[in-house]
Amino acid sequence: MAATTESRHFHALFLSDIHLGTWGCRAELLIDFLKYHDAETIYLVGDIVDGWRLKRGWYWPQTHNDVVQKILRKGRKGARIVYVPGNHDEFLRDFLGTHFGVVEVADHAIHETIDGRRMLVIHGDQFDVVVRHAKWLALLGDGAYNLALAINTVVDAVRRRLGFPYWSLSAWAKLKVKNAVNFIGDFEKTLAGEARRIGVDGVICGHIHHATIAEHHGVTYMNTGDWVESCTAVAESHDGTFEVITWRRLGETSPSDTEDEALAAA
Repeated sequence: MAATTESRHFHALFLSDIHLGTWGCRAELLIDFLKYHDAETIYLVGDIVDGWRLKRGWYWPQTHNDVVQKILRKGRKGARIVYVPGNHDEFLRDFLGTHFGVVEVADHAIHETIDGRRMLVIHGDQFDVVVRHAKWLALLGDGAYNLALAINTVVDAVRRRLGFPYWSLSAWAKLKVKNAVNFIGDFEKTLAGEARRIGVDGVICGHIHHATIAEHHGVTYMNTGDWVESCTAVAESHDGTFEVITWRRLGETSPSDTEDEALAAA
């Protein structure tokens, strides 16, 4: 879905990988998205704040503060806000089980859908071998990723001047590299397997910046994507169906929009 002036209300909304504190965060688009989308429960599925980047240098423009205020305002108006930390905001794992005002902090959550299914909500870095066992390599990869985003910013600026829609070079490259594609596939299978192991009906996660809804041997796998490259969220409507929402500037579409899932979970 591209940007619209029609407001929508959901049973639950799932956001991850916003990476506040980095210049790659598309905070303006997220503010616009939050203006038109509300939910009874909002899950922040990790890497909302990028502690890794902030340790190396402070970057916090007003738009990033506006994102925080927008989310907190929804909590004050009655939405339940659940924050499940990821690897970039792992400092919050020291506060599991506590509340910061209207925000609950939890290692993971079990979300119950309108039609009674149970979904594991978890960031997913716990199942990334590189993050768990070679953090130095993950930090090196993070640096390379940020370089790709810098190049992507230039490419996007040129495309906009030429009248072309937003397109992510880094996301395109990721899906063209065989090892990255294999990693995404293995990650999906691993998370679906964990959901199956603990006896829930599905899993909703983030971490790999690749939004999708898929079925793996009777288990529903959902990834929320991110707000750096794809600007996506997962939402559960009041009839129990799930969809991936892709948010763009008003009137703008992306070449990848036709590939985005808007699937009902079976």
